[in-house]
Amino acid sequence: MKLKVLKFGGTSMADASQYVKVKNIVEADPSRRVVVVSAAGKRDKDDHKITDLLYLCHAHMQYGVSCDGVFQMIYDRYAGIRDALQLKTDIEGEMKRLREKMERGISQDELVSRGEYFSALLMADYLGYDFLDAKLWLKFRFDGSVDQEASYEALRYAAGNRRVVIPGFYGVMPDGKIQLFSRGGSDITGSLAAAALDAEVYENWTDVSGILMADPRIVDNPRHIERITYNELRELSYLGAQVLHELSIFPVREKNIPLNIRNTNFPDHPGTMIMDSFEDNDDPNQEDFITGIAGRKNYTVITISKHGMSSEVGAWRKIMEVIEQHNLYVEYAPSGIDNISLVISTEKITPCLYSILGQLEKVMKPDNITVIDKISILAAVGRKMAFRTGVSGKIFAKLGENGINVRMITQGPEELNIIVGVHNKDFANAVRVLYNSFV
Repeated sequence: MKLKVLKFGGTSMADASQYVKVKNIVEADPSRRVVVVSAAGKRDKDDHKITDLLYLCHAHMQYGVSCDGVFQMIYDRYAGIRDALQLKTDIEGEMKRLREKMERGISQDELVSRGEYFSALLMADYLGYDFLDAKLWLKFRFDGSVDQEASYEALRYAAGNRRVVIPGFYGVMPDGKIQLFSRGGSDITGSLAAAALDAEVYENWTDVSGILMADPRIVDNPRHIERITYNELRELSYLGAQVLHELSIFPVREKNIPLNIRNTNFPDHPGTMIMDSFEDNDDPNQEDFITGIAGRKNYTVITISKHGMSSEVGAWRKIMEVIEQHNLYVEYAPSGIDNISLVISTEKITPCLYSILGQLEKVMKPDNITVIDKISILAAVGRKMAFRTGVSGKIFAKLGENGINVRMITQGPEELNIIVGVHNKDFANAVRVLYNSFV
């Protein structure tokens, strides 16, 4: 029997009208039998996320300040959803038990997890599904990593062939204590559930119709990406095109399960489908060779120049040891015959820049070291680039025609991306030029 695992984000759980949309989506396909939910999100820009209110409650408790007002806001939200949908969930009893536990002492993780817990109770009631607590199957190790083998086995046993609703964002430590993922971690819960149950597809329902080809704050109405590989998504998300929690990709990718990002508010939109590969990868006749464009500002580029450096044994090691000693990592490292450039976040390198330059002078004895800051990194990503001739030349020509000076160029051996460095002042224009020229 086919199975789809669905995860609904905070905006999809914000109020009773959103619950109605979720129910319509779930009931439209009988294979949608496992539903993972987030805590209630914002109803409008001036509203509060339930997760934020729960963190605030814990902060009040830590400083001995009453959290009655904040707690009442949380109760009102969930009781309001319950009443509007005419459900039977005993929110009063659940809230009373939580408050008693808060008075006895409760960990921050357990308190914050109750947002997802209450959402799942209400959604299970509304759908007529069974409630399945994440603490019964999602198992963490003491080092904070997920014990996937034990978790998968536990979920297969606990879920069986039932229709279930699972709270996202948390699991349980070996000692029985509740443990949270980082923010946005309900995506991971859904991905783990899909992998454990060998789902046909993992549908991640949110408030956007898939991944956009460029930042909508820069490009007006950018197209959405219909299909993208996991490798392309990794490249784009690394440079800021963030729709999913990064760790949510790995469980479904390991099982080669397609991940479909959909919009709860526009359920007929196909969204973005993410897979390991697509059959049209090697079709040279495909017009679109760029899948997406992403970038970030504020990098510093250190270039070490020395005659004969390419034949100097250990040169790379010496340079990287200096960087490692300062607990930094290099984002990109384009190189030439006699030079190596290190691209590092300006924010991270600024406190130790002069120390690094001094050590590089000492260990490398270079002919010259230059430092350029206020650099933006821009990536054009596409799985079809490898099958198209002259892509790099076209990109550089378009940037040049528009007066954008390229300060750095690098391309991976898989030809999945072309990365350029431009001045911060040219960043937005560079994104628009690439989008308007090639999309």
